[in-house]
Amino acid sequence: MIEQRKFLAAGLAILLAIPAAFAGGNAWLIGNWARDDGTVRIVISPCGTDLCAVNTWVKNTDTEEKIGDKLILDLQPVTPSQLQGQAYDVRRQKHFKMTITQEGGTAMQTQGCILLGILCKSVGRTRDD
Repeated sequence: MIEQRKFLAAGLAILLAIPAAFAGGNAWLIGNWARDDGTVRIVISPCGTDLCAVNTWVKNTDTEEKIGDKLILDLQPVTPSQLQGQAYDVRRQKHFKMTITQEGGTAMQTQGCILLGILCKSVGRTRDD
């Protein structure tokens, strides 16, 4: 009986820890993604109350991109297919504005902006599951 209670308590704790990102219908974002230029692959998964995007493969390790680089994403739905918010680059210790737009079921466009949204970079990604 005590073991069952521990199991139920652990299950309840896991359910309560599900990130708020799922509440807005952002589950489509979870998974493996490849950059359209073929240079980087990432996995997006829950981390705490946010989502994290982590580089899992980098074609050329002599570039600024490194395996294990992590972005912590704090995103809110704007429409059913668009998320906006903030991202934090852990290694570089930089914050920037982030917009992610779903394009069909297997593609997305990401845009990160710095300097009050003046300097932006967009990257296309396709599902890599």
